[in-house]
Amino acid sequence: MKATVGDRIVVASSHTDVPAREGEVLEVHGQDGAPPWMVRWRGDGHESLFSPGPDVFVEHKNI
Repeated sequence: MKATVGDRIVVASSHTDVPAREGEVLEVHGQDGAPPWMVRWRGDGHESLFSPGPDVFVEHKNI
């Protein structure tokens, strides 16, 4: 999985009563867009280093 700065990531929830988590990629620390990524999470603005799992998809920004 690859991302670039500005891409939106979505972490799907495995529970129907819990919404998906969304964030924006601020930095890419892996080679050629690979994780880990520094992400700012929507809602509380918290920033964290993130490595995606199988429940994540990347929405690439329009260039």
